This record gives sequence, C-alpha cells and structure tokens, in this order.
Amino acid sequence: MAAAAGGTGGCGCHIVAVPFPGRGHVNAMMNLSRLLAARGAAVTFVVTEEWLGLIRSSSAAAAAEPAGIRIRTIPNVIPSEHGRAANHSGFLDAVATEMEAPFDRLLDGLEGPPPAALVADAYVPWVVGVGNRRGVPVWSLFPMSAAFFFAYYHFDRLPAWLTNSEHAPESGETIGNSDQRLGHYIAGQASSSIRLSDLEPLIHNKRTVKHILTTISSIRNAQSLLFTTMYELEASVIDSLRSVLSCPVYPIGPCVPYMMLEDHTVSSGKVARQGDYFTWLDSQPVNSVLYVSLGSFVSVSASQLEEIALGLIASEVRFLWILREQSPRVQELFSGINNGMILPWCEQLEVLCHHSVGGFMTHCGMNSTLEGVFAGVPMLALPLFFDQPIDGRLIVEEWKIGLAVRDWASKGGLIGREDIARAVKKLMSSDETGTKALRERALELKEASRRAVNEGGSSYCNLSSLMETVCTPK
Repeated sequence: MAAAAGGTGGCGCHIVAVPFPGRGHVNAMMNLSRLLAARGAAVTFVVTEEWLGLIRSSSAAAAAEPAGIRIRTIPNVIPSEHGRAANHSGFLDAVATEMEAPFDRLLDGLEGPPPAALVADAYVPWVVGVGNRRGVPVWSLFPMSAAFFFAYYHFDRLPAWLTNSEHAPESGETIGNSDQRLGHYIAGQASSSIRLSDLEPLIHNKRTVKHILTTISSIRNAQSLLFTTMYELEASVIDSLRSVLSCPVYPIGPCVPYMMLEDHTVSSGKVARQGDYFTWLDSQPVNSVLYVSLGSFVSVSASQLEEIALGLIASEVRFLWILREQSPRVQELFSGINNGMILPWCEQLEVLCHHSVGGFMTHCGMNSTLEGVFAGVPMLALPLFFDQPIDGRLIVEEWKIGLAVRDWASKGGLIGREDIARAVKKLMSSDETGTKALRERALELKEASRRAVNEGGSSYCNLSSLMETVCTPK
C-alpha cells in the first residue's frame, strides 16, 4: 500500500484545491490533496475561515497542516455550516454567488509559483470559469457516484411525470413498477439496478436540481472530470460517460483516507490505538460489532433515533454508534446496556478496518460507502437524502455487499424497531447463507480497492496520467 503514496518522484507543480463547504466534500477533497502531495505536488487547500476551524477541531491529526498541503482561507461569506441543512437550497445559492470574488482575490495574492491546475469540487462550478479566464486547467471532482452523475447528465431524457411535478403520470407509469428502471429511458445506462424512484424526492426540489444541472453543465468546460469511485465499481457507467463527454474521465478512488492508515493496518486489519473505543473493540470477537453512523448533515428525527436504539437493543448485537448530537432519550434507553458504545465521533476508516467490526449501518453517503468497500465490511443501507438512495441501490443490488433496512418501495415514514432488529440480526449472523455471500463479495471488493490504489492499479495509473497533463517530473 505504501506504493500508492509515491513511486513517481516529485512532480514540481502547484495545485489549488477548492472543496464545496460541506463535511463529506471537504473530506473527499482533502483525501485527494493528500494523494497529490504524496506524488510531489504542492497543494494549496482553500476553505472558509469557519471551515479552517472545523478542520482543526475534527481530530488531533488534523490540527496541523498535512505534509505538502497549506491551507488558505476566504472570509465567511456563506451561511454557517451548523445551519445549512435547514435551508439547503439557500446555502447552495450562497455558494454559487458569494465565494467566487474572494477566491479570485486570494489567487491574486497567493505566494509561490502560479497554480498549474485548479482541482475543484464540481458543486463549486464557478471555479471552472475562474480557471478558464486565467488559462489554468480545471479538474472537476465529483464526490458522488458516477451513476448519480449519469442520471442527471441525461435529465432531459427522464419522463416529464417525474421531472415536472405538474405533469401527471401516463397510465401505467407509476413509481415502483418493475419497468421504471433508469435504463428504460436512457440507452447505454449500465447500472441496471437504478430506478426512477431512487431520484425522489430530490428531483422534485427544483432549486436544488437547478444547482445539480448547473454543476454538470459546467463540467463541459472543465479540462478533466474526476470521480472518487474506482473503475472496478462502476466500470460500465464510466465507459458510458467517456463516450459522451469531451473531457477525460478519471476514477481515482476509493478516495478515502487510506494513507492515514499504517501499512500493517491495511494489510492485516489491525489499527493504531487512538481512543478508548479501540480498547473496547480489541476485546470483542471477530466480525461481532455493528458500526452505526448516519452521517453529519441530515439529522435523523428523535422518533427514528428511538426506533434505531430499540432495534439495536432487541437485536442483542454488539455495536459502536456514532451519534453526533447526543440524545437524552437514547442515553436513557441504553442505561444498563453493556454490549455497545455511543460516541460523538471516531476515526471511521480505522474502525471499519478493525477485525471485530463485521457490519456497517450507513446512510450511504459516498465517502462512507467507499470506506465500507475499502474495509470489506457488508452494509445495512439506510439512505436519507440527495444521492444516497442511488448509493444504497448500488450497495444492495449492483455490488451485492449489503442489505436494505427497509423495502425501497416504501419511502418515508418511520422504520420500526422490529424491521431494524431483523435486518441487524440477518447482517450479523454467521449462519445465514445469504449473509455469507455478502461477506465474500465485500472481501472481493476490498481486495479490488487495494489493487486499484496500489502502484500499477487503475486508480493509481489514472492519477498519474492526470498529473502528467500539468506537472513536469523532476
């Protein structure tokens, strides 16, 4: 795995990285920046002043600037991270209109050599215009699945009854019918499992969809499109995109913080001791602990949290639950329960790679999904928002490395404790034939992900090819 970090020597170029101001986006861009720095690039990582504080407070390891990466800030010209979920469309509006001017000024004042490239989250599409005006190549990083990108790239081919809420469905065209797969409307779509219902309810939010379409349109003027996925996970979709896009497409993933793991961690599953929870994990049997994390952006309702808690209790499965906003009710329910831990934060990838962790209940955000793949841990899919239903579908039906916590046809509503307990027991069972197949497939993708990022692997070579377009080896 060490080979993934180097092997090419210094490339002697300066790259400016611009993440979208959201935790999953910042994490994905930082993971890429570490890879670029390990190949010899000097990376300037640009965030708002608020986000600099959030990065430094997230963990002791992040308190200092990573080697080869310097962090620079623009003023807090957008709403605070702590309130953006309450008005997500308004937050997107602010990112689209308020950040460009201060970023332009920051570029004018940057010390050192001029940037050889700008690598920008695709959801800050104005960076493409900045780069084009300055004659600097722009690499757009899309931090969601290629399948999600593909669906919205072909938005105009989707049926009007789905994309226009004022247009009534034609007879027989109702969500949930077996023929309502994306491929029914988009020729060449190879993710045969994706259904139109996976685009709901997001697709009915016209303001958010407008931002998604603007993002995808801007990529037509970028010099390269990067995905955090790996080719082996979405090969046919990547091939389809390469056939229709004018710019090169580089899947460079799994773009997860594997470089932060020691070599023996990646190869053997052991982890460095960084918290009391590792001591607890060390004392648990192999594959016996369910790791539960439902992300940091969309809050789960108090009633749903209670059902999850009661489902975990009823399952009698060992668990480690990351609950960022502590719930007195959940704490009360777990009073006297000795088979689990509830924490506000942990080193997620290290935990997933621990030998005692045998399952992952996830909201199916792309970063978490890729970390689960990299760790080889089967998943319980509980998608909440945006691209997550598509990721959940990929996990369960395309890659066959997980189970759905609930039937996909029954969207919305509370997921009961009985359904949660049943799904948890099934995933964590050592006797279920179906579960054994999931575990075997998860291990296959674990090995594939390591091959992809290792020297000579698909993602390693893609990153090398990308850097060769702007960097001169020393």
